[in-house]
Amino acid sequence: MAVLFVHTDRLEIRLTRSEKILSLRRTNIDIPLERIRSAVITEDPWVWVRGIRAPGSAIPLTLAVGTWKVHDGKDFLLIKGTRTSVVIDIDGDGSEFMRVIITTTHALELLRALRLPPATEDPAKEIATD
Repeated sequence: MAVLFVHTDRLEIRLTRSEKILSLRRTNIDIPLERIRSAVITEDPWVWVRGIRAPGSAIPLTLAVGTWKVHDGKDFLLIKGTRTSVVIDIDGDGSEFMRVIITTTHALELLRALRLPPATEDPAKEIATD
């Protein structure tokens, strides 16, 4: 399974040798933290999959590793089974990917390490604490 590192300036996804082979990719993935718009935990990562596989490997509802092309960019998927995953939306300007979906047993820790601001639709709904 890929190893995730949250550095002060970027999220690094270190792929294993088999993941690199299955994704037809030679390098790891680095995402600048300032480009990450949001991240959510999902119990069903397959509902977030969009586009067509190119290049990569897939077994429906079992494994998806590689790049998926969508109408306005690319997503990177590293989904294994129906385990808990993290969906990371990325600002598309100059980024390699628009979205990364990765299965990890440390989803909550990843979200805490990314330190993203809480997403609220209406600022008036925020609860102030003293």
